[in-house]
Parts: sequence; C-alpha cells; structure tokens
Amino acid sequence: MSKKLHILFLSSWYPSRVLPTNGDFVQKHAEAVATEHQVTLIQVITDEKIKTIEFNESIINNVKTIIVYIPKKNRIIKLYYFFKTYISEIKKIGHFDMVHLNITFPKGLIALYLKKIWRKPYIITEHWTGYQYPRNKSIGLIEKLLTKQIIKNAAFVCPVSENLKKSMLDFDLKGNYSPVPNVVDISHFNLSPTKTKNFTVTHVSHMGNEHKNVKGILNVISALQLKIPQLHFNLIGDNSKKYKTLIENLNIKNISIIDQIPSNKVAEYLKNSSVFVLFSNYENLPCVILEAFACGVPVISTNVGGISEYFPKDFGYLIEPKDEKVLEKNILNIYESKLKIDKNKMHLYATNNFSIDAISTQYSNLYNKSLSV
Repeated sequence: MSKKLHILFLSSWYPSRVLPTNGDFVQKHAEAVATEHQVTLIQVITDEKIKTIEFNESIINNVKTIIVYIPKKNRIIKLYYFFKTYISEIKKIGHFDMVHLNITFPKGLIALYLKKIWRKPYIITEHWTGYQYPRNKSIGLIEKLLTKQIIKNAAFVCPVSENLKKSMLDFDLKGNYSPVPNVVDISHFNLSPTKTKNFTVTHVSHMGNEHKNVKGILNVISALQLKIPQLHFNLIGDNSKKYKTLIENLNIKNISIIDQIPSNKVAEYLKNSSVFVLFSNYENLPCVILEAFACGVPVISTNVGGISEYFPKDFGYLIEPKDEKVLEKNILNIYESKLKIDKNKMHLYATNNFSIDAISTQYSNLYNKSLSV
C-alpha cells in the first residue's frame, strides 16, 4: 500500500449551498481519494445573499470540506478577495503534500502559484466540455494563454476521456496527459434482486435542453405511448419541472417528474429501469451512464465526447444526436428484447473500471509519481 498523503483539492466546481449539485462528480473523485489519503477541499464561492464573508467547515465522507462564501463584489475586488481567501485558508491547514486541481481555469492560477512559490506539485482532472470544437471558440486569448501555463506546469493532466484529451491537444494545450474516468459508488449502484414490472425509461441530468436535448426525448416518449403498453418515464434532475407545459402539450401520461435527488435515490430509480436514455448534443463522460452499467441497465446514448470509449457494444446503443427516429427504434428494440443483456457482465465492467477502489488506485499512482520527480 502506498504512503498516506495529504491532498489539497481545489476546484472551480463543487457542491455548495449556492449550487448544491455543481461538480458533484468532482466530489465523488475527492471521496474516492479520501479512502486512501487525507483530503482537504477548499472552495471559495460568491453568495449574493450575504453581506460579510462566511466560513463553513465540515467532514463529508472523510473529506475535510472548507467552503468560504464571499459577498458579491465588482470583478477586480472579487479576484483580490478570492486569491487572498484561498491563500489564507491554505495556510491554516498546515502541511499538505500536493494539489489535486479540478477544472483547469481559473482555480488553476492558485495551483500554479503554489507550485512556483511553495514548491507543491499538482495534477489536474478536467471535465469541461468547453475545450471541444466549436465551443472552444468562446475562450478568449488571455484565458487560453493562462490555461496553457497551468497545463504545462502540471505533473499530470487527467481528462476523463481520451476524446477530451484530444480536444485539449487540438486546442494547443500541451501537457503530460494521463486520462482517468469518472467514479461510480458500487455500494449504491448495483444489481436489483427484483425484476422491473413495467417497461420504464429513465433520464437523469441537469435538464439543459441545448446540452441534454430533453425536448427530443419527450417527443420520442410521446410517440412510444401508442406502441408500448404501460410505458413509464422518469425525468429526474434540476429544472425537470420546467418541462411540465411541454409534457402536457405532448399528452404524456405515465410520467414521474422528479427534482434533484441524492445519488443513492438515483440508484434506486436506475435499478428499477428497463433502459437509461441520454440524448445529449455534447458530453465528455457522464457519470450516470457508468452508474446505469453498474445497475445492469442498458443505455441508449448519443455518440458524443468520450462516451464510446467506455461503452461495450452489447451494453446498449450509440446513436447520432437529434435522431429521434433512431432513438425510438432502439427503445423498441430493448422493449422487444432484441438486445441480449447480461446484467452481471455490466456490473463487473463498472466495478473493474469505475469503482472507488479502481479510481483511487489510479490517482495514488499519479500522486506518487508526481512527488518522486
């Protein structure tokens, strides 16, 4: 077993009272690392509802979580407060071995400072779809130049897929790349001993239509009501209720509209699903696809980002974005049992590749390599 280290997590996204689900996949990585190492997470975030700085410190699943809430300021003052607060809080935690940065910009400037001034190495885990073409056209010159320096100085850069690695390299972000996928908590996401009674389609996301194309899924569900008796649809996630009017207009009857729920509750819905559907226009490597595999549930997803890298051919179907006819056809294929599903094989695949043990081991190896240079 490797030496227990103290890892400082910094992230541009992390769940807080301001954004309760923002970067929950980063939190899962931190919690995985915390099974082998001491982890301290520091997050500074603006809260427009407060007048003075507020500090919140807690232990969440072995991660010492320090959230500092800053009142709204103008941009220059905000940058000063953020930097000052981060350095102050980092000094308070005492000795740490290295930094694990999540989302390169802008918090990577803190990691770069700690390397140059405090001689602390850092690795980067990157999730952001913004490096994919043509979305990367919105990145300004100064941000790109600073991002290049942050990437260049990292001991390792760990995008969650090879596809994201390629996008970053194509954007001229040169570094020492070593992709590490997202993590799945197998203790929650596992096989159900009972069989689903109704044919149940489930979608889980933050419900951004331009990103997730929820409208396209609802169009298909509406059409399938006439072809699949007792069809049930679960729409789960932030802002799901904003689709109520569309659902009424499409005359979708047997549907559950569920707001954001904890991951253990998501697991229960997935385990009782016949198929999970993701119809996104762009992605990197969504956790929920891997979680569906862990539950032995076949997936129909658009073939975007790095999804195909971790999608065995007998685990579901990969389709083109916006193709509602093919989505409908493949849901029918699963309903008619045209896809041979081996739930145990799916669960084992998820365990071997995305479990807490698998991911924490990969990061431990990278930490030790980073410190041995």
